[in-house]
Amino acid sequence: MPVRPTRLYLQMVAALLGLLVVTVGFVVGVWAVFALLFASFEVDAPGIVALVPAVVTLIAIAGLEYVQRGTVERLADAHPVDHEAAPELYETTTRIAAQLDVPVPTIAVSDRDAPEALVVGYRPSDVHLVLSLGTIEALEPAELEAVIAHELAHVRNRDAMVMTAVSVPVVLADGLRSRLTAIENPGWGVIVVVPLGLVSSVVWVLGRTITARLARVRERAADRTAAEVTGSPAALAGALERLDREIAETPERDLREVSGVSSLSILPLTPDEPEKVMLGPEGDVEPAYWRARTLLHRLERWLFESHPPTEQRLEALAAMQRER
Repeated sequence: MPVRPTRLYLQMVAALLGLLVVTVGFVVGVWAVFALLFASFEVDAPGIVALVPAVVTLIAIAGLEYVQRGTVERLADAHPVDHEAAPELYETTTRIAAQLDVPVPTIAVSDRDAPEALVVGYRPSDVHLVLSLGTIEALEPAELEAVIAHELAHVRNRDAMVMTAVSVPVVLADGLRSRLTAIENPGWGVIVVVPLGLVSSVVWVLGRTITARLARVRERAADRTAAEVTGSPAALAGALERLDREIAETPERDLREVSGVSSLSILPLTPDEPEKVMLGPEGDVEPAYWRARTLLHRLERWLFESHPPTEQRLEALAAMQRER
């Protein structure tokens, strides 16, 4: 069943409201831990006093995460190309940008075989369109045009800015959680470390789940925009089918190299199932934990996957094609 624009809008509003609740809960939770600590020591006005360490903690984590986060462009390992180096690619991108009324992005090409296709940059005026050779070589011209339209639809919708903003509570919670778990011997500090760790873990799971739902909505919206701009839902569907096969045939070690940009690419660059390492002298014994590991992997994909299932996207595009 195709997802209508009204339904997409309602899903996006619901996700944003959920993230607002999670963000408020995270801030209040961090403050409450310090407030209860000061109250246990009978400090006067513990709620007011707790504001200082709570704010300092959140600002410190935000600063550390900002400094440590590398650029997606570096992770994509792409180099810019001009009109002379890739005339057809440049002309197609320029035409699609004009149709979507967005600035022409800088085109960057990665030498990787993994089928990458993404846009990098927060502002439309400073965007890089990143395509891998694996994507360019795998697609027909109409399919590549549809992929470019999908990516530039993200630019028009300012998805990078939106997703970065709504991911703030997830980033902060993850930063706090990871640093707390790195403390080997907290000593008396356990009375702060444990509750803060619990709060940050809950917020991280809830926030990442809701963020993933919002990301899926934005992907569906970009699919619809690309199909409308190119006038061919079938071309985008063909591109998704072809790239999906390419990902399935890409060695897992190559997919691990591009895992840092998986959530931004037109399709997730991750294997459907975790890699199985067989045991025993002959390598023919299935690990006892394998069933549990597989179920956990599927649960993680269901909760945190940033893209709708390809089958659902193809069904929606097929419905659009029938309506033409």
